[in-house]
Amino acid sequence: MTTLNAQLRGLVNKSKNKELRGAGQIPAVFYGFKKDTTMVSVDSREFSSVFKEAGETSTITLKTPNGEFNAMIHDVQFDPVTGSVIHVDFLAVDMNKSIEVEVPFEFEGVSEAVKGGGVLVKVMHEVSVSALPNKIPQHIVVDISKLVNIDDVVTLEDVKLPEGVSFTDEDLTRVVASVTAQQEETDTPTEINLDSIQVEKKGKKEEEAVSND
Repeated sequence: MTTLNAQLRGLVNKSKNKELRGAGQIPAVFYGFKKDTTMVSVDSREFSSVFKEAGETSTITLKTPNGEFNAMIHDVQFDPVTGSVIHVDFLAVDMNKSIEVEVPFEFEGVSEAVKGGGVLVKVMHEVSVSALPNKIPQHIVVDISKLVNIDDVVTLEDVKLPEGVSFTDEDLTRVVASVTAQQEETDTPTEINLDSIQVEKKGKKEEEAVSND
């Protein structure tokens, strides 16, 4: 299991957080199973490496001055301009208890309908699953080779889950992906005859004038 080192930090302060980021640290917090909410900081380079490997679905070991425990990267905030990580939430987990997590879909395979000119429509991009922390996959594969004809669909029922993982959604008929026909573009725009519109308006006004007389 991947290990990430964390240092304890004091009360929340914007200037302190700015100093931390300037020193290559990311302000963070952990909470959850048998843990009080505690503010920490992690090395930005070390976190980037761990986040790339574990994502928000794999369990990591968070090592602090007060001991280490199992946790998940629960929430990551990014700077809207630079895209750099500015804050992280870690969730302490019980390895013997199932949790619910949103896991992204990864679409694989070749669809004959798409090869024939159809358009693949990804209706769902992620799904909620339940599993023990060490059983949660980083992604769930969706095989689109089932999409042979236009209007064919892949539902949750068609998706194979890893052992020990289940959908939290009981409606397995929900569509994950489908194929639709390409819309044909109009070759020439429809021309509007402004002269005829003006003549029509003029005729209506003359009719109204006659009826009023």
